Amino acid sequence: MTATVPPPGHRAGGTRDVPASPAETSPAASRDRYLDLLRALALLRVVVYHTFGWAWLTFLFPSMGVMFALAGSLMARSLRRPAPGVIKRRVRRLLLPLWLYGVLVLSVLFYQGWGPAKGEEVWFWVRLLCWVVPVGSPPFPWHIGDEGGLLSDTWAVQAAAPLWYLRAYFWFVLLSPLLLWCFRRLPWVTLLAPLGLTALLGTGLVEIPGQTGHAVVDFVTFGSCWVLGFAHHDGLLRRIPAYVAPSLAPVFMAVGLWWATGHPGADGMDLNDIPLAQALWSFGFCVLLLRISPSWERLPERLARWDKPITLANSRAVTLYLWHEIALIASIPLLDPLWDIPGVWPTHAELLTSLYPPLMFVLVWPLVALFIVAVGWAEDIAAGRRPRLWPVRR
Repeated sequence: MTATVPPPGHRAGGTRDVPASPAETSPAASRDRYLDLLRALALLRVVVYHTFGWAWLTFLFPSMGVMFALAGSLMARSLRRPAPGVIKRRVRRLLLPLWLYGVLVLSVLFYQGWGPAKGEEVWFWVRLLCWVVPVGSPPFPWHIGDEGGLLSDTWAVQAAAPLWYLRAYFWFVLLSPLLLWCFRRLPWVTLLAPLGLTALLGTGLVEIPGQTGHAVVDFVTFGSCWVLGFAHHDGLLRRIPAYVAPSLAPVFMAVGLWWATGHPGADGMDLNDIPLAQALWSFGFCVLLLRISPSWERLPERLARWDKPITLANSRAVTLYLWHEIALIASIPLLDPLWDIPGVWPTHAELLTSLYPPLMFVLVWPLVALFIVAVGWAEDIAAGRRPRLWPVRR
């Protein structure tokens, strides 16, 4: 989903993409900084995509597949401990940031008059529980408020866009003990089965109606990436001959590209709208990344200057992923007064329109920093750490 440039008197909304998994909370000395780098790049690409809407970014760096693969690897490492405790800790680290996010979004929605339709009160409140525990798709209005108001009448769509990832992550965590058990007995079947299911469910050959169908398609689309994380942790990728991964991974990617060219989505060749292409391209891309996978206790010298931003992104991954959408929403009314500067409209309207996305991208970062200070501490509490307003030492 992308932020769009509003003409005078109209505010823009945004849409959907990815995502980021809660990062492992072990001390910095025991972290794999290569994986931290990949997660930070994935989050950066998400923000860039949501600001500019460039579909080619989904091919350049498929953030969602990368994030699920990293999360799968960390989950496999965590499951060396008893599964119930691991699941409890992972879910807790997901829920508290979600609750804070939901409090803001739902408060604004209820203030704007959102509520159940007549005769649907019970089902409305039941579905609203998905804002508390993301077992399914949470409800939200497609339009609310006035089109020319402070917020776009579609702002809720953008605010709810990240929640599909939290739902998928939640189910991956719950099912990981079973998936890992299957992987260690039938590794190749478990690894590749989600791709086959995506070929059935993500192409319309087999359809599951409603929101359940969307949830299942999201799950199977990234299932192979999650299980690939298991393969990375267990060393399966290291045990296969060195030439296999760089030989076969591009084949998966090429098939995904071929499918995307013949089955473009509503926004053209955007992997977010083409499940089978997304699954194949992301899988092949992640195979290459995880097969290379150097183990860095410290970033290489040439990357050392980025150590603090990478640490910040990993310490506040959920906050950055969720709240950058609110930052983009908030940037629109902050930038809209530019249209009211004497002489801008209509003389320089075209110039301002072209500058709008770059200006949003510049503005979104200080807004994200404010949200990190305001609500990022929830990730510390959820992980059992001492809460910090800013998790990186100056």
